[in-house]
Amino acid sequence: MKTVQGNGVTALTMEVARVQAIASISKCMNSIPSEYIRSENEQPAATTLHGVVLQVPVIDLRDDDEEKVVKMIAEASKEWGIFQVINHGIPNEVIANLQKVGKEFFEEVPQEEKELIAKNPGSQSIEGYGTSLQKEVEGKKGWVDHLFHKIWPPSEINCRYWPKNPPSYREANEEYAKRLRDVVDRIFKSLSLGLGLEAHEMMEAAGGENIVHLLKINYYPPCPRPDLVLGVVAHTDMSHITILVPNEVQGLQVFKDDNWYDVKYIPNALIVHIGDQVEILSNGKYKSVYHRTTVNKDKTRMSWPVFLEPPSEHEVGPIPKLINEANPPKFKTKKYKDYVYCKLNKLPQ
Repeated sequence: MKTVQGNGVTALTMEVARVQAIASISKCMNSIPSEYIRSENEQPAATTLHGVVLQVPVIDLRDDDEEKVVKMIAEASKEWGIFQVINHGIPNEVIANLQKVGKEFFEEVPQEEKELIAKNPGSQSIEGYGTSLQKEVEGKKGWVDHLFHKIWPPSEINCRYWPKNPPSYREANEEYAKRLRDVVDRIFKSLSLGLGLEAHEMMEAAGGENIVHLLKINYYPPCPRPDLVLGVVAHTDMSHITILVPNEVQGLQVFKDDNWYDVKYIPNALIVHIGDQVEILSNGKYKSVYHRTTVNKDKTRMSWPVFLEPPSEHEVGPIPKLINEANPPKFKTKKYKDYVYCKLNKLPQ
């Protein structure tokens, strides 16, 4: 417990246990708290197919053959739900700056300062610095701290959740957000054409210019027993798509053909996940990817996913052109906020 004084009132607040602090203690003791130990059927050592690194499709966005790019993105989205893009047009230094300021926030900014932008437990907003994300089964916890904030569109940005330190944090994130938009447009266009739709139709159905770009920084400190824990439990993303920048430490795993595989790291590639909303829009033709994150014994893993989400009041359902007698709707049309509520509370959709 911690005593906080202000306006003549003394209050007691519970200090939240950050994984970064727990990792420091665990390293000294060479053990981890029991709430981080997964059941045997989830433990990475027992469930990963070892000796095989999954080569998910790698797509060169600079390829002059537009039809080929569209076909590769569509096929990857149908068969895998995940692919990596290279030559995507975002300069390496823009990505390096994004990574640099994120790492500095977690590793160099004093804890008290980080807590100033912590998420409010009573708020509906996901934005802010935090540790637990949702109620996990059996009270188990993920070995990760995180920071969420929106980076696009400008009307959605709340600077209260953007770190003031390091000083170049804002500039680095704004530059990445600006550059990312062209990649987003290209992917949505390809997904649309891959279903036989007009180039603009998928993005329009997804929310158009109002699509929210929600950045998350995941910070996975070293863990004495990486064989027993998960950074993030197995899940599909609620977003339309997720575009992720990893660091060089292995951690992303994908479930395919009844096995968990490590996904190979490619320097400066962007990893694209198909999320639940694109699966819904495509009426199940594109598949949202089932994935999880492992951690490392000696090295810190970090990742920077951007979740492309509809506005909360936006209704998402199968695109009408994809529905006919032979292909009845497989999903209900509903507001995104209602979808999120059901998923977070593990209720049927």
